[in-house]
Amino acid sequence: MNKIHFVTFLLIIVGGLNWLLVGLFGWDLGMKFFGGQDTTISKVIYIVVGLSAVYEVVMHKQICKLCSAMMGKKSGM
Repeated sequence: MNKIHFVTFLLIIVGGLNWLLVGLFGWDLGMKFFGGQDTTISKVIYIVVGLSAVYEVVMHKQICKLCSAMMGKKSGM
């Protein structure tokens, strides 16, 4: 697993858990630790997490070993 994939994957997990907390309890980690959604640091964090998701969507087929294995099986049929 390359470093960029590892970091982006962790950021997506953190972002997903944050949305889970927002949905279940109305508790936003950005608000709690960084002063709300309107602070510059919160905006930067939200942008970085969003860009991580875009990176993973675009690069998924090239990075994912399971998908690579499945594609190999399909092309061999």
